[in-house]
Amino acid sequence: MLNDLKDMALRLRSGMRIALPVDYAGVAMAMTRPMIDSGLRDLRLVCVPTGGLQVDMLIGAGCVAEVETSAVSLGEAGGAPRFNAAVKAGSLRVIDATCPAVHAGLIAAQKGAPFLSIRGLIGSDVLKNRPDWKVIDNPFSDKPDPVTLIPAIHPDVAIFHAPMADRYGNVWIGRRRELATMAYASAESLVTVDRIYEGNLLEDETLAAGVLPALYVAAIAHVPRGTWPYGLWGEYPTDTESLMSYAAAARTQEGFDAWMAEPANWQRKEVTA
Repeated sequence: MLNDLKDMALRLRSGMRIALPVDYAGVAMAMTRPMIDSGLRDLRLVCVPTGGLQVDMLIGAGCVAEVETSAVSLGEAGGAPRFNAAVKAGSLRVIDATCPAVHAGLIAAQKGAPFLSIRGLIGSDVLKNRPDWKVIDNPFSDKPDPVTLIPAIHPDVAIFHAPMADRYGNVWIGRRRELATMAYASAESLVTVDRIYEGNLLEDETLAAGVLPALYVAAIAHVPRGTWPYGLWGEYPTDTESLMSYAAAARTQEGFDAWMAEPANWQRKEVTA
């Protein structure tokens, strides 16, 4: 079950649909360089529900053909420069979504349903750009009652980081249930973790409720501070200085390439609050 990052990246194939979490939920940033180095192309990313640095880097490296998301941003560091440039150049297909719609599509897949209905999209302009979302009248209502049907989202792979896993392949995600939804909806999950728990997480009454069972996990890599420069909930803060450095450099493709080629920019730093 334990792998190194290179071996995990080799499990991926060009053209795959890959689910990636929002920046505060455990982004496996340590997987980014191996993914780029493996020569992946035409990836279809599903941001759950927004994208950030990892998405921007994969776009800048030419790995991505399509992004389904409600936003891509570097947060305090500003806009996502390579994403913005690709949109302006028309080299990236962007599938507009909303946060509830992304979650609805994944939950539908988790439940084995073809779609899930939600109401919040009625009357929005987003519907105009999503012919795959269908508006119908609630069949259980006696009066007009429109709802939007969101088709199930079935990623090939979910990739994320968590605080710990055990040697049986169980992963502790705590309250981050969106990570579980990603894993349930995907064909397989690749997970990086800060530490290895000696024992079985499912046998610990205190921890078991926050565990993603090994059934949904294809491979795990032990990578301390594997979200860097992002932080990890309850563990360590975000390295905002490094995010700012990337954001400034990546405003041009040349600056992005130079930043990515500098080994010092990939050395995970210990950051204190």
